[in-house]
Amino acid sequence: MFHIGDCVVYALDGTRGIVLEVTDDRCHVLWEDYFVSWEKKELLTIDEELTKKQTIRFSNTSHLLS
Repeated sequence: MFHIGDCVVYALDGTRGIVLEVTDDRCHVLWEDYFVSWEKKELLTIDEELTKKQTIRFSNTSHLLS
């Protein structure tokens, strides 16, 4: 399952990108060369390690709700 912010790899050439939007069968991807395109999900693989490294985490979120 794809989510906004996932780092993905394009199956045909290994290009990496970040998911900007998800529909039923496609992902809107910002590629490493700053090109943006809609790609079929079956042509993308999520790079779990890179996604974990680039995820924004909050250590104290109480101020966000105040």
